[in-house]
Amino acid sequence: MAIVLSIQHLPKMTLNPIAVLSEPRKTRVPYELKQGQSRVFHQLPSGLNMEVIVQKSVKEKNPDSRKGPPLVFVHGSYHSAWCWAEHWLPFFSNSGFDCFALSLLGQGESDTPSGTVAGSLQTHAGDVADFIERNLSLPPVLLGHSFGGLIIQYYLANMRNELHYEMQNLYPKLTGAALICSAPPSGNSGLVWRYLFSKPIAAFKVTRSLAAKAFQTSLSLCRETFFSATMEDNLVLRYQELMKEGSRVPLFDLRKLNESLPVPKMTDCSTEILVLGAKDDFIVDAEGLNETGRFYNVKPICIEGVAHDMMLDCSWGEGANVILSWLNGLNR
Repeated sequence: MAIVLSIQHLPKMTLNPIAVLSEPRKTRVPYELKQGQSRVFHQLPSGLNMEVIVQKSVKEKNPDSRKGPPLVFVHGSYHSAWCWAEHWLPFFSNSGFDCFALSLLGQGESDTPSGTVAGSLQTHAGDVADFIERNLSLPPVLLGHSFGGLIIQYYLANMRNELHYEMQNLYPKLTGAALICSAPPSGNSGLVWRYLFSKPIAAFKVTRSLAAKAFQTSLSLCRETFFSATMEDNLVLRYQELMKEGSRVPLFDLRKLNESLPVPKMTDCSTEILVLGAKDDFIVDAEGLNETGRFYNVKPICIEGVAHDMMLDCSWGEGANVILSWLNGLNR
């Protein structure tokens, strides 16, 4: 009988994650954790279990070092917690941050709900909020990539504030949020129409790659969609397999998603927001990046020479260093 360990009953911020070795693998291409990482399962109110890859700060043994807020990472479509564990969890834990990468339901090693899709903006944001509420005593920084960024935008719009702090249906307060190559507040429909009129060939490729899932069988299309042209074949192939096997159902019903957009404005304007994009992003264009910046009244940062999967790309350190500089500013 498989044993599922939940971290929800452990004291906040004192959890000592243990890899769940006896839990049957849900993916045929499992991600092997790196040194210092642990895989645990957070049990949601529904009874379903959500995979969390944890890497604690390496500075926590030094009582003189100042510890930053916990970081909670939320992936986008066709990804799961592993995409953060590859480079960014080691980087940020080494920089003094406790890191928690979530696999949304139906992705990675998380349980799959009944139905044809994993959930909605509301249910995914609620799952993120439940993890934070039950496990973290300090307001974290949420970092979301692609559609994960849209989930965080919904979270921001439903977060507790000074006027409504005790309302139980609102989400726990954050220290900040980083939206990384994020879908804009209006969703991806505007992106699609702009591509159709300005870059019809690119529009066809994006649709074929993502909607028809052609990236799963074409190495060249997978590279063009997610990574820089210089990414080595063996790495593209490895990530392609992890994406293909790790997403059992779509994150959303896109029709219902578009009907629920744009996301509402956030009510707590004190939350610091970073909007970060990639110059070579094949999915989110410059106007999509700028729309997100305008929505939160911040100037977006666009990194040269980096593709959509910023946290996995050849120059993954470029985005990580920009975020680290921003995080260090929050601690002042």
